[in-house]
Amino acid sequence: MKKTCFLLFLVIATAQAPAQDVHLIPQPAYLDIKKESKPFVINSSTKIFVKDSTLLKSANNLNEYLGKYFLVKLDITNKELPGNSINLILNTTVSEFDDAYVLTSSEKNISIVGTSGAGVFYGIQSLIQLLPYHSTTFSMPVPAIAITDHPRFAYRGMHLDVSRHFFDVAFIKKYIDYLALHKLNNFHWHLTDDHGWRIEIKKHPRLTAIGAWRNGTIIGLYPGTGNDGLRYGGYYTQEEIKEVIKYAADRYINVIPEIEMPAHSMSVLAAYPELGTEPSKKYEVAQTWGIFNKFNNVFQPTEQTFKFLEEVLTEVMELFPSQYIHIGGDEASKIWWKQSALSQQIMKRNGIKDESGLQSYFIHRIEKFVNSKGKTIIGWDEILDGGLAPNAIVMSWRGEKGGIAAAKQKHKVIMTPENMMYFNHSQFVKDDSLTAAKFLPLKTVYDYEPVPAVLSAEEASYVWGGQANLWSEYIASPAKAEYMIFPRLDALSEILWSPKEKRNYPDFLKRLKTQLKRYDLMKVNYSKKYLNN
Repeated sequence: MKKTCFLLFLVIATAQAPAQDVHLIPQPAYLDIKKESKPFVINSSTKIFVKDSTLLKSANNLNEYLGKYFLVKLDITNKELPGNSINLILNTTVSEFDDAYVLTSSEKNISIVGTSGAGVFYGIQSLIQLLPYHSTTFSMPVPAIAITDHPRFAYRGMHLDVSRHFFDVAFIKKYIDYLALHKLNNFHWHLTDDHGWRIEIKKHPRLTAIGAWRNGTIIGLYPGTGNDGLRYGGYYTQEEIKEVIKYAADRYINVIPEIEMPAHSMSVLAAYPELGTEPSKKYEVAQTWGIFNKFNNVFQPTEQTFKFLEEVLTEVMELFPSQYIHIGGDEASKIWWKQSALSQQIMKRNGIKDESGLQSYFIHRIEKFVNSKGKTIIGWDEILDGGLAPNAIVMSWRGEKGGIAAAKQKHKVIMTPENMMYFNHSQFVKDDSLTAAKFLPLKTVYDYEPVPAVLSAEEASYVWGGQANLWSEYIASPAKAEYMIFPRLDALSEILWSPKEKRNYPDFLKRLKTQLKRYDLMKVNYSKKYLNN
């Protein structure tokens, strides 16, 4: 009896306690905290009201979080309730912005009204951040609040390189969950590179039988102190790919596959050497990093090569519903085409004056094929070399110069400059573990403005958004991947979602302290150095 009374006291005390501080990341466009009002309390009797069945994904996402961290699963109903409910509603007129939401919380209920299913889902992510950051099975107070919010940029992306180090499906799903929590909407899956081919292609099985495995990996920072001599690799079956795509779609995240060309293709050439500029050469899947200009990793631009790539891309495009296919296009050393008599013949036959023109010819050929399937290509900014393909989207990584040039040519641009957006770079001057030998502190990420000041208003409209990249040379485990993205992912989410005028780094750090406590609840691995900020 005493135990029952004590538990009842805890429930009542929690319900009457003042609402916790509201520390949301990314910062909403409009936020009003009703400090004098009582909080709404989620308990085991609370129900989720969903009239439109398309919003079940959002209801299920909330339930997954509650079940995982609070051991609570709420009933979902399509019958409107007088109180103690979380109401998810579609209303396209609630805001003029795409994917916007309005979240209101009172003592009686919580309402999330979105202009789209994605908008309601983003409202759920804000609601999750209003919940306690310590585990409890009794009740969860949600402060009385009014939020009106929408994304600043349409494209909000995060990349993961699974070629240099392979991550299993379970972690890919967890990674997608992290993106969803931060209101990102594109997952750029870097599936192929010199160091391993990671996607099953049924028409060309040697890509995974041979190209998915390397016979060793360098030890330490490039150029390394040796080689471990261990066979390493892995790949995703097409069924696993479908599983990840559905998981992401349920979280309103588009999965963009990257199939590298015309360079970064040693894993392909190890399996199919006849596609290289030295067909008699014994190619191997790369075992070291930083091989640009040192190893021949480019395709010979023959009809045989284009037929092979079209067959690969056909299977990829049939798997991925994404409108966008990333075809790489970066770091194609021209020396291998210069040294190839056949490449020179191809250039002469097609009236191509130099190797940059040959790169452009290659990308144009691939774009024409991809466009014929109703899809659009994205490429790193080297696809500008020799002339940009007509419908291509440019991902600007070598600074902003490529992005500026593309925007001036009225092409969509995704800003991802290395010095501000490469999360494989060290977070601290003396980091806790081995990283790429460059420095990218949290503040540098937060201070980045994706729209270059040199662009006119019309040109700026072509800046579609931004993205951060996680290259995995020195990231061999999920724990290390988490360490490298957190909390820089929080900074990324705010620069891509929040209104520019709302950004304030000292205030961000204050809100981040609460977020780190939530990461403790979620058992996310991040550097404890941030606790001292």
